[in-house]
Amino acid sequence: MMVREGFSVLLGAMPDIEVVGEAVNGRDAVDRVRALSPDVVLMDIRMPELNGIEATREIVAANSTAKVLVLTTFDLDEYVYQALRAGASGFLLKDASARQLAEGVRVVASGEALLAPSVTKRLITEFSRLSEAPRLMSFAHAAHGDLTERETEVLVLIAQGLSNAEIAERLVVAESTIKTHVSRVLVKLGLRDRTQAAVFAYEARLVTPG
Repeated sequence: MMVREGFSVLLGAMPDIEVVGEAVNGRDAVDRVRALSPDVVLMDIRMPELNGIEATREIVAANSTAKVLVLTTFDLDEYVYQALRAGASGFLLKDASARQLAEGVRVVASGEALLAPSVTKRLITEFSRLSEAPRLMSFAHAAHGDLTERETEVLVLIAQGLSNAEIAERLVVAESTIKTHVSRVLVKLGLRDRTQAAVFAYEARLVTPG
């Protein structure tokens, strides 16, 4: 409770961020999102009644426009991967500074993925461990075949944690062009956001740990 209230105070002090509600557990979080329609949800992993991964899955399944930013004290691959597979748009540890927390909210609200390279590079290891890997891998390989060569290149760079501006610089094109490519990638693959695109790239083995 103290941690939740602390985050609320820190974010509420930011001129461009409004805290519209708090939840006491996962089930309450799902209900509050339905009632309040926030832009971003800060989600804990371990909560009573409904854990953060399941709560995230329900929020995303309900076609909510809210972006979920997962906060946890557990820097474990299992939690990172499960949260992102459930539809979370980002992942931060609870020891993040007030500046990092606020910036995380802004990044996720803007539609960008909040994925540190050190996290994304470990995702494929966790993915390979999952029992459903063969089925998902087959789907991923089939689906990414619909992308053009440039769209595939952009997808790979998204998975490596690059922003639109960084991708544009890398490929020597306008940032607006990259935004168009990203949008097409998401539509073609039926993905919700850049974070899902990054996970997809790992599942399709377009990116491997370096």
